[in-house]
Amino acid sequence: MPQLTQLPEIFWSQFFWLAVVFGIIFFAIGLGMVPKIQSTVERRDEKVSEDLAAADRARVEADANEEAFRLRMDESRTEAMKTTAAAKAEGAKSIEKALAKADASVQAKLAKAEEKIRASRAEALANIEGIATELSQEIAGKVAGLKISRDDAAKAVKAELING
Repeated sequence: MPQLTQLPEIFWSQFFWLAVVFGIIFFAIGLGMVPKIQSTVERRDEKVSEDLAAADRARVEADANEEAFRLRMDESRTEAMKTTAAAKAEGAKSIEKALAKADASVQAKLAKAEEKIRASRAEALANIEGIATELSQEIAGKVAGLKISRDDAAKAVKAELING
């Protein structure tokens, strides 16, 4: 094979060009491009670290804001409950006053009605007494044939009403 017979003649020249190409690759890529890539990766890592730190700060701030919001909500609820309780108490007082006024009005009307009933009863009793007196005079006159005076008949009816 002729290719193998030439190998010792071209080996050192091939080796030289291989070393030159590797040298160029080493200097061009290793010393030129790798530092740029490394700086890009480092900048990206710094940016990611900064973003993570900013996100952590934002999370802490959001937690603080949420806690402050919850505290304000609790204070608002407490204030609303106080306002509601005050309104209920004021409403209860207003209702109590209205009820007291209505009760006083009803009591006054009831007292007037009771007074009218007493007056009507007294009048009715007086009428009954007068009618009973007249009837007892008539009955005594018609049944027994006696003539009784109005005063005697009235005394007898009164005695009977009191005892009976």
